[in-house]
Amino acid sequence: MNIWIAIFLFLHVMGAIVAFGPNYSFPIIGAMAGKEPQHANFASRVNEAITNQRIIPLAIFQGITGLVLIWLTGMNPFTQLWLGLGIVLYVIALGYALFVQAPTGKLIVELSSSPPPPGASGPPPELMAAVKRARQGGAFLGVTILVIVILMVTKPTL
Repeated sequence: MNIWIAIFLFLHVMGAIVAFGPNYSFPIIGAMAGKEPQHANFASRVNEAITNQRIIPLAIFQGITGLVLIWLTGMNPFTQLWLGLGIVLYVIALGYALFVQAPTGKLIVELSSSPPPPGASGPPPELMAAVKRARQGGAFLGVTILVIVILMVTKPTL
């Protein structure tokens, strides 16, 4: 194996582990925040910080290292459909993460930053709607990442 392929393959795999691993921990953090509402804002800020400092930058890095690997190996995403499909799913997931999920996380932080007004019975409906959207989006992203990993590891003939 060419040394440059080995280096970029390592960067690509390591980047995937660090970038997408936390995505599977967010449901645990969210469930704990739901059980302890006094810590919900902290939990949402932790999720937002992980997203902004790790997931999004390294998800973009994945695209860069993936393109370099395609160039170094001479693979063709138009003839190797597993690769083409993985790229399409990556673009969809990245777009969703940037333009839907991240803004939803930011909204949750804003909506949970102040306590509910006196006499309120539970969190505001807008906050609960945003949390539901974030859960559904997280499930979508988790499944999409899983499918991409399956495609990259098994390289099925489609």
